[in-house]
Amino acid sequence: MIPIKNKEGIARMRESCAIAATVLSKLKELVRPGVTTYDLDQAARDFIAQHGARSACYGYQLASRRYPAYSCISVNEEVVHGIGSLKRILREGDIVSLDVVIEYNGYIGDNATTVPLGTVSPLVAELLRITEEALYLAIKQAQIGKRIGDISHTVQAFVESHGFSVVRDMVGHGVGSSMHEEPQIPNFVDRKRSRTDEIRPGMTLAIEPMVNLGHYRTKTLSDGWTVVTADGTPSAHFEHTVLTTDKGPEILTIPRPVPFSA
Repeated sequence: MIPIKNKEGIARMRESCAIAATVLSKLKELVRPGVTTYDLDQAARDFIAQHGARSACYGYQLASRRYPAYSCISVNEEVVHGIGSLKRILREGDIVSLDVVIEYNGYIGDNATTVPLGTVSPLVAELLRITEEALYLAIKQAQIGKRIGDISHTVQAFVESHGFSVVRDMVGHGVGSSMHEEPQIPNFVDRKRSRTDEIRPGMTLAIEPMVNLGHYRTKTLSDGWTVVTADGTPSAHFEHTVLTTDKGPEILTIPRPVPFSA
């Protein structure tokens, strides 16, 4: 069942998403050559704490594993769930995906972006541009009366028309009092499902295209978390949390002054 947020739930989502977006914006400013991904993760920890929030990533349990970092920092061929490390030093030409998920007052804010360091190849620059454009095209589909499949179709058609591929192993999702709620939001059309959920007012959706320069296949590294492209090509990831309303989709993960004390 897809949770529908009431007035109080929406207000709390606005707070948590504002914090998540503000933390992501601050973290993005620190991305530069010579910085380690561990440095970035520790900065994310501090930024989150400054707002009286907690990382929803840290300690997140999957099977018998707990995620050991405060944010997900994925470099180049890493698609998602990269773990900050002192050994991973950022260099000119890298691309870095920053995924910040926080919990505040019982609700989750979730957003991500991919940042180029200096000059990247034209093809990688195009990968980032198309992935971000796919996100905003997808958000436009989050209209009352449409279906989740309309979001999926829009992302896949746009991305593949530009020669890139959409990841199949991870999908977008509902978000609210839990990090992962119904519905699942694939970035591709799932042929096994003839109909998908109808979009109604009060849904809060984490829409997040994950796009590979090469093939869509992925694999998970030995740390049990870091997902990489199977062919070693770069991957990009952009994400917003969106509220569905009668007036159209509203992006909640926008940095802005928050109406509460840090």
